[in-house]
Amino acid sequence: MVSQDRIDDRSPNAVPGAALTAAAVAERLGLDPKVIGSPSSPHKMDDWRANLRTAEATLAGIAAEVDAAFVLQHVPLLATSSCAASLATLPVAVGHIPELKILWVDAHGDFNTPDTTVTGYLGGMTLAGACGIWESGYGAGVDPKRILIAGVRDIDPPESRLLERAGVHLLSPSLSTPSVIAAFIGDAPVWIHIDWDGLEPGHVPTPYPVDDGLLPAQLRAILQAIPAEQIAGIELVAFEAPQEPAGWTAALSTLMDIIAPLLDRASLA
Repeated sequence: MVSQDRIDDRSPNAVPGAALTAAAVAERLGLDPKVIGSPSSPHKMDDWRANLRTAEATLAGIAAEVDAAFVLQHVPLLATSSCAASLATLPVAVGHIPELKILWVDAHGDFNTPDTTVTGYLGGMTLAGACGIWESGYGAGVDPKRILIAGVRDIDPPESRLLERAGVHLLSPSLSTPSVIAAFIGDAPVWIHIDWDGLEPGHVPTPYPVDDGLLPAQLRAILQAIPAEQIAGIELVAFEAPQEPAGWTAALSTLMDIIAPLLDRASLA
């Protein structure tokens, strides 16, 4: 599934990046992408209230497609432009799999609320919304103690207090190892969310890069260690496609190499 209308995008090339990601993944798997929405709204600097209104059809479409995938006993595989798409995916996923754990690869905590956000950016409020810390209108139900954020290194002070109070597991890049993450997942089904800003900048372009991130081989090893039968869903988020094909060809090659352990699993075919 690929989201192709703006949700809360403040950069010009994340929606095209989602399309490029989906095309590469679809070619690798021999599938036809399910397109949700169409590129009709330009990127701009607005706040979460406006985003929830303008993205209503897109978020509802994403939720419906993920729900349909679970009903058919498929593994949802999404390419989206923003973490805010997970406001629609995570409540549906835990509705089908209450014991779900969430591996959230991201430089940021995404745990702000309307009361704590400084930027008003909806994507930075995603996990808190999915946990019911604030009301997004798209459901909740995620247990924060069943979330692990790997590669995290850019958290606002009020957000940090919310994360600690909620019991979300946080791993800096240096502590994000396959063994530690495998121990967190245990034998539970896991939803894998990869925001490319979890990586060290310079490997996969992203709208909000943060220095000192995960290395590609490190993230690949983490994904390789997750048993195929436990993968309940995958989200690939915020590939900021360079303007010229020469720029995105190399970045897509890196991206595809990182996620190869996921795509090579027979259970995703």
